[in-house]
Amino acid sequence: MKSRSDDLMLLLAVIDNGGFSAAAEALGIQVAKISRAVNKIEQQLGVTILNRTTRRIELTNEGAKFADSVRQGLQLISQAEMELQAQGDSPKGHLRVDAASPFIFHQLVPLMAEFQTAFPDIELELTSNEGFVDLIEKRTDVAIRIGKLEDSTLHAKPLGKSQLHIVASPQYLARKGIPKNITDLPHHQIVGFTAPRVLNQWPLPNLPIITPNISASNGETVRQLVLTGNGIGVLSGFMVNDDIESGRLVSLMQSEKRTNTGRELINAVYYRSSNVARRISAFIDFIQPRLKL
Repeated sequence: MKSRSDDLMLLLAVIDNGGFSAAAEALGIQVAKISRAVNKIEQQLGVTILNRTTRRIELTNEGAKFADSVRQGLQLISQAEMELQAQGDSPKGHLRVDAASPFIFHQLVPLMAEFQTAFPDIELELTSNEGFVDLIEKRTDVAIRIGKLEDSTLHAKPLGKSQLHIVASPQYLARKGIPKNITDLPHHQIVGFTAPRVLNQWPLPNLPIITPNISASNGETVRQLVLTGNGIGVLSGFMVNDDIESGRLVSLMQSEKRTNTGRELINAVYYRSSNVARRISAFIDFIQPRLKL
């Protein structure tokens, strides 16, 4: 069940981002969820916190004072939680983490030796699934999910954004030429995904979902196909940033590429009531500043 503090955090997100849609995009959740939370707070208090127009939102005088008090209150709660956790023993026990295999390969595996040194009493189990898993059914404590989240009973912790890149190998481009815009793409080999279909929606304006010449069910397989000159693909930066920097891949059509498709969002999700909350917090707080998205 969602707590009162969750609603208050959503209210602050609206204020800080300048609107409901901007807050929803920043958090990777539905606008309706944020709107319900703010309406609920206003109804419970019997005051208007935000004046809405079609173009912007404005804090009422009462709302501005309330928001300041909320910030202070949430900060005190966070500090109290950290102090309480610090009094106990270090986190220990089994922690099951699920993520798409490319995220595990490129982001989590390089951090595991350091994590084990920092938390030697946590027994970490990494599992990989290319689609979203049911945390209860799969006995998973925390899952890393890429893309927009559907409204659910899960708690989400944003880990950051990883921009999409349209990439090809230098060898392929030397053979086939460099595409300058969308109209050039039909003359090229396309590497894509078998499922879900939305992964073949490239971040280019007015471009329908593409039909790949060769497809794979796994992002790392798509990466390897592109690296070995089989065509052009779209992959997240957390997989190909090093390839682009080293020259193994070339990032294409940068000026035309959209940067806010929703697929850039990366979140850690879990059940807030989980009895492994301390292990989850330790894991998320450790990896977040070390990820190279």
